[in-house]
Amino acid sequence: MADSRHTRLQADVAVIGGGVIGLGIAHEARRLGRSVALIDPAPASGASFAAAGMLAPVSELHYQEEDLLELMLESSQLWPSFVDGLHQGAEDNGYRTTPTLAVGADAADRRALADLRSVQLAAGLEVEPIALRDARQREPLLSPQISCAFDIPADHQVDPRKLAACLLAGLAAHSPNDSSWVSGADDGFAIASRARGLLWEGGRVTGVALDSGVTVHAGETVVANGLGASQLSGLPEGLRLPVRPVYGDILRLRVPDHLRPLVTSTIRGMVRGVPVYIVPRDDGTVVIGATQREDGLSASSNAVSAGGVYQLLRDAQVLVPAVAELELLEATARARPGTPDNAPLLGRVGVSNGGIDGLVIATGFFRHGVLLTPVAAKIVGELLKGSTDSRWAPFLPHRFVGNAPVARTLTPAARTTTKETA
Repeated sequence: MADSRHTRLQADVAVIGGGVIGLGIAHEARRLGRSVALIDPAPASGASFAAAGMLAPVSELHYQEEDLLELMLESSQLWPSFVDGLHQGAEDNGYRTTPTLAVGADAADRRALADLRSVQLAAGLEVEPIALRDARQREPLLSPQISCAFDIPADHQVDPRKLAACLLAGLAAHSPNDSSWVSGADDGFAIASRARGLLWEGGRVTGVALDSGVTVHAGETVVANGLGASQLSGLPEGLRLPVRPVYGDILRLRVPDHLRPLVTSTIRGMVRGVPVYIVPRDDGTVVIGATQREDGLSASSNAVSAGGVYQLLRDAQVLVPAVAELELLEATARARPGTPDNAPLLGRVGVSNGGIDGLVIATGFFRHGVLLTPVAAKIVGELLKGSTDSRWAPFLPHRFVGNAPVARTLTPAARTTTKETA
């Protein structure tokens, strides 16, 4: 945590939240020459820790999400340059350009994937059917009973844990003599405390109050702490951040030597109408996932659903029977922050009335957090520089509010209270 001798820290940019979105934004702010305070008691331990890391704008297309598709495609195109700009001292950033293969288990799944392909083609996306014999030559361990296969070459993957480690290493790669160093923060950037609320002065946001009693003062504050964003005190009056927890179970399994590689492509399957995916890693493991639940089972913990584990293993074996021979290493569950339209809350607040100075919101990325990291970093970076792109107006964070939120105009006494209790 922050050095106890420092009760007031100063940075150019305060980023609340150390998931891949917050880390990507902190990386971009540092690239722009800003000093950054990253506020999170346990960076990269939430949804980012559990994520499979599929960079799949084509596979993830859903009906009536055209605006979100544009954002996903933009981010997909940014990934090569984004990883090229990461810390060179890290051994591996986890980025792989392995393609994706979509497969169906039965005739109904074949029709569903064919219908989806029609929507994907109408959006200008590349999805090509391939013969089952060719699919099994490419992936010999696929079940001979699958009903269809589609090649999606533009959908890739990244290992979010390696990515987060690389981003953290890059943020730590400076010295106290550098202008980027934040005095009192671990490694000159990290603050292992929970954010309590926003600080205000003269109608603008000026930083963050922490549970530890420390205050972080900054020219710009970025709220990127997922589900915790709506719980911050001191949000602009009238602003509602409608994020909800959507839990998912993820399995990690070791592939025995005699079965390697289990698959070389990411397999995105449909089994009796239920999605499942198998993502290969270079270390001889695979990630299996796709469950999604909002039943409150894990409301107070990251408990794994027994039914979810059963479903994942059952459906994965329908597509790749050899899954039954793998060694189960890890079962993980985390909550992702969903919004009413499943799109992120991204941008400045109250743009129609000039915007609230010093505040940027970047939360609600739901199942697309890893994919959208480069574009979120780019958009926030542009905002820090004072420019905006009208293409991303559909994602403004106050879009669920009838009237644009307003700044808090506090008396000096009220401001002191906010700093102490926010």
